[in-house]
Parts: sequence; structure tokens; C-alpha cells
Amino acid sequence: MEKKNFLERDDLETMSMEPLSPMSQMLSSPNLFIVITFGFKTKCNPSTFVEGFKTTLINAPRFSSKMVINYKKNGEPVWIPVSIRVEDHVTVPDLDYPNIENPDQFLEDYTSRIANIPMDMSKPLRELHLLNIKTSNAESVLLAKIHHSVGDGMSLMSLLLACSRKTSDPSALISNSPATKKPVKSMISAWWLIAGLWFMIRVTFTTLVEFFKLMLTTCFLRDTENPLMGNPEDGTQSWKVIHRIISFDDVKLVKNTMNMKVNDVLLGMTQAGLSRYLTTKYDGYTMAQKKKILEKIRFRGAVAINLRPATNIEDLANMMTKGSKCRWGNFIGTIIFPLWIKSENDPLEYVRRAKATMDRKKISLEAFLFYGIIKFTLNFLGGKSVEAFGKRIFGNTSLAFSNVKGPDEEISLFGHPISYVAGSALVGSQALNIHFISYVNKIIINLAVDTTTIPDPHQLCDEIVEALKIIKSGVQEKRSHNMEV
Repeated sequence: MEKKNFLERDDLETMSMEPLSPMSQMLSSPNLFIVITFGFKTKCNPSTFVEGFKTTLINAPRFSSKMVINYKKNGEPVWIPVSIRVEDHVTVPDLDYPNIENPDQFLEDYTSRIANIPMDMSKPLRELHLLNIKTSNAESVLLAKIHHSVGDGMSLMSLLLACSRKTSDPSALISNSPATKKPVKSMISAWWLIAGLWFMIRVTFTTLVEFFKLMLTTCFLRDTENPLMGNPEDGTQSWKVIHRIISFDDVKLVKNTMNMKVNDVLLGMTQAGLSRYLTTKYDGYTMAQKKKILEKIRFRGAVAINLRPATNIEDLANMMTKGSKCRWGNFIGTIIFPLWIKSENDPLEYVRRAKATMDRKKISLEAFLFYGIIKFTLNFLGGKSVEAFGKRIFGNTSLAFSNVKGPDEEISLFGHPISYVAGSALVGSQALNIHFISYVNKIIINLAVDTTTIPDPHQLCDEIVEALKIIKSGVQEKRSHNMEV
């Protein structure tokens, strides 16, 4: 049974309460949170961070509130404001840094240990850890553990940008490049009307098909048993959280050559990497037999989709403004994405398949339907039904996937230049969570795995990295061939 605070009757009359959003309600379990790693280029000054948090972080309402149960609302959780003492939420462990033999392994173990402790729901839902440990990619690190009900990746990235300043100009706020807008055709013609009608037919048909698949998944349709598939009935998970930094330029090369989105490339390399990994898990079979096994696997991911109309990252002030189009919190939907798990001779086929599948998903309204179902269920059946719905979706699929765009230029957090930003969201009963975060010219691959199912997460990460190298090589070969022709 989950431990949550309850509001007394007298408190109800004096406290200002705010209900959780539908998605926050679904993500209200103490075991669902996000672990973020900030790597810095300099040693960190704990007192500077504490003072910085006092003027920024606690001004965000979700970071100065806690979740409690309102018995007047059928036992539904609500947010209530509380007084905050920042020092109580910042941990600076007393470590014997000179005698740490392997700092990278130490940081990985420390992060994983945090990920295996349920969130304390009796206080504001975040904790911060400052470590002056030099690793391969940073001189010091800040670990932030934030409950997922506080906000999604877009909200937390916006909070980071609001707290940060440009490294090149310490007095200037970061500003992301604006989203490109497609030109709107002003001329109305018969062909334009026909094309519009055909598009509406496609949207309606595709939405109905994807909605039917979503309902099947909710009811009974489960992925094929495979070495990456967790057991939702088990209830015990041992999390290992790791990350790997790769070049954003390599991803952009594939993106520009094949005329697609960054997310298509990331999904393509994920499909290729998972296929490579699964091929190694069927010992005693010939390659032909392994190909047949992979062809029969139903392997799907729950992919998070941002539902905000603006695709560029807004400042925190804009997101917190009443009526802002870019909403703070968990304004996301989920699509059920069938991954192409095959042994392909052409590595570019994985990327083509990812793009084709995502294009079909974009035409449908599946992500909005998912959010609508959560909202409808919350309003008419209550929070317990929402949590049950989420468990069914995550329990019947093999992995969770997301991609968050970070700043295009280097930033500093309270005077500390950031080297990289890594983050993993532990969101369900899947044994595998894959998240990508971009930062300047880097992309950080983040894996959160249940080691009772996946004991070798580093091998899995190696396969994903190697898949990108092979895809990049295939793209370069294609470009060379086109130039010769």
C-alpha cells in the first residue's frame, strides 16, 4: 500500500489546493520519478547552489508544494503550498574522493542507488545531490531526483533554461532557435480542396485504426515474451541508470542526408541497436533461425509525445503564465510505437521504417486520444482507474521512449558551466526506459533498466551506439555513390 499524506477536515478550510492534471494523476505513484544528472566543467560550490535555488527553484509552485490526499474528493491527491528550507533538500555527501578508484562507476552506482529508493511523498517531491567528483565528462555533478507528477521533460528543461545563463554572456538568458513554420497557401483551388478532403479522410481512418490498437493493448494485447520484456506482475525492480554521450553531428548527418527528423534517426538507431542486442540473446540458434525468431516478435514502445502547440522551448515565466499556450506540468500523450526488430542487411532500412511509422502516427490523433482517455477516466472513474489504465499500457509494452531537445548553446547554472545533461524517467513496469537529451553538439543516450531482466545494460548501450556508426557509414557510402553518379 502506498504511503500518502491525508488532509484533516480543519486543514481543508484554510489551505489553497490545486488538483493534479490527468497525466500527473496517472504518474502519482512514489516509484515514478525522473533522475537528472548535470555535469559541470568546474568544481561546484554548494553554498552558491543553495543561494541560487532560493531565488529560482522554490519560486516555481510545484517545487514549493507537496502532494496530499483530499478525502472530500474521493481520496484524490491535490497540491498544497508549504514553506521550504532549501538546505533540507540539498545533500552534499562527505566522500573520500581521492580514494575513489573508478569515479565513473561510483557515479553510476550512486545514481542507481537513488533510483531504487521510492520518493518520500511527505515533503516537496524533489531532492538534490551535489558531488565534487571528477569523471570522464565532468569536474563535478549535480543529481536531481524529481517526481514525475511535478512536470514532464519539456517543463523541466524550461525550468533549467530559466535558472541558467549563457556561458558566453553570464547576464543573458538562453534563447532557443525558433521553430520553423511552414508557409501557408493563400490560394484556394479545387485541387487544394480535394487534397484537404483526402487528408481529413486519412486522418479519420488512421485515428480509428490506432485507437482500436490502443484499446486492444489496454485490454489484452501484450508484446511477445522477449529478453527485454519485464514482468509487471513481479512487483520488484532493481534499477540501473547509465548514460552515454555521442556526437549530435553524426545524427544530423543522417537526418539531413535522408531528409527526416532527429527523432526519426533516434528511433531508427534504437531499432537497429535493439535488433543487434536481441540477436546475441538466442544462443544455440543459427543465424537463419535467429532471423525467424526476430521476425515473429511483437515489440512495441510507449513513446511520449509533447502536446503543446509550440515546439520550441519556452521560458519558465511563459509556461507558468495563466493562459499560456505552452503549459507547465505533464501535458503529454503516449503512442504505441511498433519497433522494427529485424536482422536487416541494409542498416538504413531501420531509419526508413522509423520515419514511415512515425509519419503514420503523426497523421493520427492517437496521442491526443490517449490524453483524452486519461482525462475522461479521471473525471468519471477516479484516480485509481487512471493508474490502472497506465499500468495496463506500460505493462503490455516492452519499453518507454522519449526525446527532449536541449539548448543549442552552452549554458551555466549559477555560474557553473554545464558540460552535459543526462536524465532517465522511471515511468512504468517496463524493464527498459530509453531517453535521449540533446545539449549543444552532444546527444546523451540514457538507459534505465531493470537488472533482474536486463543484467547487461552497457552491452545494450554499446549496440545502440554501434548501430548509429553503421547507419552513418551507410549514409556516407550513399552520399559518395550519389556524388559519383
